Amino acid sequence: MGSPLFSVSGIAVIAVLVVLVVSSLRIATQYERAVVFRLGKYSRTAGPGLYFLLPFVEWQATVDLRTKTTSVEAQETITRDNVPIKINAVIWQRIVDPRRALIEVASVDNAVIQVALTTLRSVIGQHTLDDVLKEQEMIARTIETSTDKATEPWGVKVERVQMKNVEIPESMQRAMAQEAEALREKRARQIKAEAELDAAALLRQAAETIMQSPAGLELRRMQMITEVGAEQNTMTIVMMPSEFVSMARGLGEALGASRR
Repeated sequence: MGSPLFSVSGIAVIAVLVVLVVSSLRIATQYERAVVFRLGKYSRTAGPGLYFLLPFVEWQATVDLRTKTTSVEAQETITRDNVPIKINAVIWQRIVDPRRALIEVASVDNAVIQVALTTLRSVIGQHTLDDVLKEQEMIARTIETSTDKATEPWGVKVERVQMKNVEIPESMQRAMAQEAEALREKRARQIKAEAELDAAALLRQAAETIMQSPAGLELRRMQMITEVGAEQNTMTIVMMPSEFVSMARGLGEALGASRR
């Protein structure tokens, strides 16, 4: 009579042990880590793969180690030259120490976002509007470095910060458009003045070359007549021999010398 009873109780004990062992088995995927607590105190970080939890004594919290992308809603801040702007940003972050990410800070994702927002306002306030528009990559790296340094005690690595969009007031947009138009007009006038200066220098060289050769002057005059005739206009051209021009210039020089 005692042997069957012992067998039944033994089987029951074995069954309970099997249930406890099975219930204590846990599996963590490659991108997860389990932070295990024993009676409320940190015990170990388990995973990936198979691991055990002591029933009724240990419990766990699972942490995802994959890189997370968080969009930061438009934040209004003021530049160094007192221009109000709105900036959208994106943060790439990754947990590198599950124990600290779970123990040192509550809601680590929200904490990282708040640090990034504070850093963004601080960095933008140190730059002018032109710097913000032209040096977005440099400013983003500065925000990334400062944010990563602040979140390091929490076991979080900020891999990248990117500024998506910079919104400026409409009045400032109109002023910038007018400034750009004025700069373009200024550049156009400079180019035109430089072209006229170059043309004047070339005409001067051409005149000096022609005056050194009377035959060249005559050829140029004939070419000019041909060009005028090709345009089919009613212009009347009076040709004056180059000798008359030379004589008139000599007479003018003589009169000037006599007056002196």
